[in-house]
Order: sequence, then structure tokens, then C-alpha cells
Amino acid sequence: MSSSSTTSPDRRIWLLAWPIILSNITVPLLGLVDTAVVGHLPDSRYLAAVTLGATLFSFLYWGFGFLRMGTTGLTSQAVGRENDSEVRNLLGQSLLMAGGIGVALIVLSTPLIELGLWLLDGSEVATELAREYAQIRILSAPAVLANYAILGWFLGQQNARVTLAILVLTNSVNIVLDLLFVVGLGMTSDGVAWATVIADYTALAFGGWLVLRQLRLLDGRFLRQRLLVLSAYAELFQVNSHLFVRTLGLLFAMAFFTAQGASQGDTVLAANAVLLQFIMLTSYALDGFAHAAEALVGRSVGRRRWDEFGAAVRAAARFSLIAAGTASLAFLLGGQALIALLTDLPEVRATAAQYLPWMIFMPLLAVWSYLLDGVFIGATATREMRNSIFIALAAYLPLWWLTQGLGNHGLWLAFTAFTLVRSAMLGGYYLHYRRQRWRPSVDPA
Repeated sequence: MSSSSTTSPDRRIWLLAWPIILSNITVPLLGLVDTAVVGHLPDSRYLAAVTLGATLFSFLYWGFGFLRMGTTGLTSQAVGRENDSEVRNLLGQSLLMAGGIGVALIVLSTPLIELGLWLLDGSEVATELAREYAQIRILSAPAVLANYAILGWFLGQQNARVTLAILVLTNSVNIVLDLLFVVGLGMTSDGVAWATVIADYTALAFGGWLVLRQLRLLDGRFLRQRLLVLSAYAELFQVNSHLFVRTLGLLFAMAFFTAQGASQGDTVLAANAVLLQFIMLTSYALDGFAHAAEALVGRSVGRRRWDEFGAAVRAAARFSLIAAGTASLAFLLGGQALIALLTDLPEVRATAAQYLPWMIFMPLLAVWSYLLDGVFIGATATREMRNSIFIALAAYLPLWWLTQGLGNHGLWLAFTAFTLVRSAMLGGYYLHYRRQRWRPSVDPA
């Protein structure tokens, strides 16, 4: 159920991280295919509709990412305690929670979609098509959220290859159906939506089959009192509620950044969007090592082996720093070329180049927040993750207000400060708890 204790921490981190990194890379590939397929239709309104709808669901589903993170942390600790029955029941609880939230999203879909499209503020024609797209996409909510729980459950058992297999299947099915529905059958943005819904349920069916295979390897059984009694969900609710609030804080920080960039004109908005892709590229690697840390740290906490805990954190930190340093060097030496690859518009290229120096430093500041998010998820210290976001926001917003005279440089300064304070707060929490709770001296004899 877990990796061999004789394997070095560096090797265990790498074995867990590389499938996650590869699976992350498949995500923008799907976005490119969606854009290419709809972008070749005779009217640009279809591309605008898919862009609006996809943005809406990115934010909506990201808000429920706690179903993946919370499941990983609690499952990895149960693995460390060698409690197969708890591993089983955590899966059942997470799937029931995912299904309940998914059904609630469908029931509440009309007001949620209307609110989201109002906030996105697209053109009247594009918004109407986006509404049709969203009403189809929302049907996959139970599948998407259940897939989060399944991915988190497998990662908690240090089986990251399942993540790669499920995401490769999902995106492959989605791409094939995009081509079939839009190019073959002449559908438009509705065809892209149906392709995604079918792909999500295909992934759920495949994930369910993998779950059944894994359950045969586990002892114990599902317990009715763990699945059907509300009080049994107390720990899962507590962990997930902190993660949910923390994610809302992150969403607000990103939305505020985008809105303030938009207030400075379309060129600044586009330039900032290009530079945010630099952060996204960096996150593909950093997320992989952070997710690996979640599984190994959680197992160590479950076993109360603080020597293994420290070794896992150090190994993940080494890989994360290498990835962040490589990204910073790449942006320093090739940032202009990357900007040119992402946009052909001369004014956007020139504007993005003005703010490129912020990207050179960003990976080295953000690396700690990615890494320590993984550590705290594995240790289920999610209250601290929540607190760090709001302390960082308390620095972000006043600094933005004070530096408005600097224009977009002031906005990037405030966003960088948000990242730095968040990393510093998590680092402070880590050092405190490493001395107080996670001390090697309390290892079992």
C-alpha cells in the first residue's frame, strides 16, 4: 500500500512527482485543442463563449479542490497507521461528500451560472452561448468532484501513476470527442461542452474500476456508522472547511489582480495574462513535488516517524528549489522569447517585457508556499494554511492601495508581496511546529 521504507526519500519524491508533472502538462494541451477546434468556426462568438464558460468552471471547480487535498492528507495518515479500514471509509466519505456537493451544484446551477456570467461580463451574444455551454457542463459536477476524491485517495496511498492515467484518458477522450462533435457533426460550443461532460464520466468509470481493484488489496470493510452518521465526518469537514476558505482567499487574490490589471486597459490586461502563464508553467513542476510531499509527510505523521517526516520535507525542498531556480534562470535568459511565443501583438509583447523582471524572482519566492502547502496538507494542518492566506491578503491590499501611483508595477509589487508573506507565514508555522509537534526526539523506540 505504500512505498518501501528502504527507498531513499529523494527517489520516493521523484517516483511520486513525475507522473503528476506529466499529468499537469496534459491540461494546457486540452485547452489548446478546444481553442483550435472552436477557433476555426466561422464566428468568433463561439470561441468567446467557450472561453467564458471554461473560465467560469475553472473557478467553480477549483473552489472544491479541497476534496482532493483533504482526502490525500487524511488517507496518507491512515496509511501510516496501517489502518486499512480507515483508508476504505475515507474514500466512502469523500465520494459521498463529492456526490452531495455535485448534485447541489446542479440543483443551484441557474443562479450560479447567472452570477458567474454576470461577473465575467462578456458580450451579450457570447454570454448567451456561454450560458448554453455552462448548462451542459454543470451536468458533470458529480463526476468532476468524485474524480477529485479518487485522485486524492490514490495519492494518499503514494500511487501517483493513477493521476497520470486518469488525466491522460480524460483529456484524450475529450480531444477525440471535440473533433467528432465539432468537426465531424458540425456542432459548435455545445459540442465542446458535451465532449467534456462525457470525458468526465468516462474518467469516473475508469477511476471507479481502479478503486475496485485497489479495494481488493485492503483489509477491513466499509462501516455504516462511518458513512451514514454525520458526526463521523467531523474531521473531514474541519480539514476541508479550512481548505475551502483558503482556496476562496487565493481565488480572490487572483481575481483582484486580474480586475486591477483590466482597469489599466486591454494591453496591460493581456500582458499580465501572458506573464501569469509563466507562473502556471512553474507550477507544473512545483505542484508535482508538493503533492509528493503530501503523501510522504502524511504517512510519516500517521506513523509518528518524525525522522522520516524531516527527510521527506528536505527531499521535496531540494527538488522544488532546483525547479524554481531553473525556472528563474529560464525566464532571465529566455523570457523575451517565451513572451514572443505566447503573443504576436507588438504592444502586448512590449508591455509584458516591461514587467518581466517580476517573473525572474517570482519562482524563488513562491516555491516555499507550494512546498509548505504540500507539507501542511499531509500533516492536515489546514487551519494554518487558511490563516496564512488572510495574513498575506492583509499585506497585499493595503500595499496595492499605497502603490497605485506606480501603475502596473505597483500591482505586481503587491502581488509579489502577497506571495512572499504567504511563504514567510507558512515557513514560520513550519519552524514552530517542527520544534513543538514534529520533533525527531519523540520517535518511537
